[in-house]
Amino acid sequence: MGDPRFPRKKYETPSHPWEGERIKREGEILYKYGLKNKKEIWKAETFLRRIRGEARRLLARTGEESEEEKEKFLKRLARLGILPENSTLDDVLALNIENILARRLQTLVYLHGLAKTPKHARQLIVHGHIAIDERKVRVPSYIVRKMEEDKIKYSYSSPLNDEMHPMRPKIEEKDLLERRGMEEEMKEES
Repeated sequence: MGDPRFPRKKYETPSHPWEGERIKREGEILYKYGLKNKKEIWKAETFLRRIRGEARRLLARTGEESEEEKEKFLKRLARLGILPENSTLDDVLALNIENILARRLQTLVYLHGLAKTPKHARQLIVHGHIAIDERKVRVPSYIVRKMEEDKIKYSYSSPLNDEMHPMRPKIEEKDLLERRGMEEEMKEES
């Protein structure tokens, strides 16, 4: 079972630390999603690797039980919002890291217009200004379920809840178009 004081690592590091192409790609993702460090990218890659491994395992199996497992697996991914309804296991194998990062609370707070930048979204979450269904969430990497997506807003105790607050982002038409472009870009990649 293991010692509760020493949790297991939730990610795997790259096999070779100095690959220029990988470092450049990770830097772009880091900037685009406003991540704290590359460890968050590695966690998302590990999560994606496990999902794809499970899909490959289910593709290889046959029988009634495997069909039920496939349905449960696809429904779970649909509930998380990673895949649309009525997807197949081939769709799971086509997923990439951006599909996972797009479901993070930090990204969705920015896309909903509650923050000016992805980094600002992270700060608002960590400082307790964001709530999902009246419950404060202080974890920027929280994977938002599809049914929770519309319930993201400022927490009841946050000063940003007042619409006249000077630090509350004003969504201008240009910003809204950029955010929708980013959101559509993420959907196209999935």
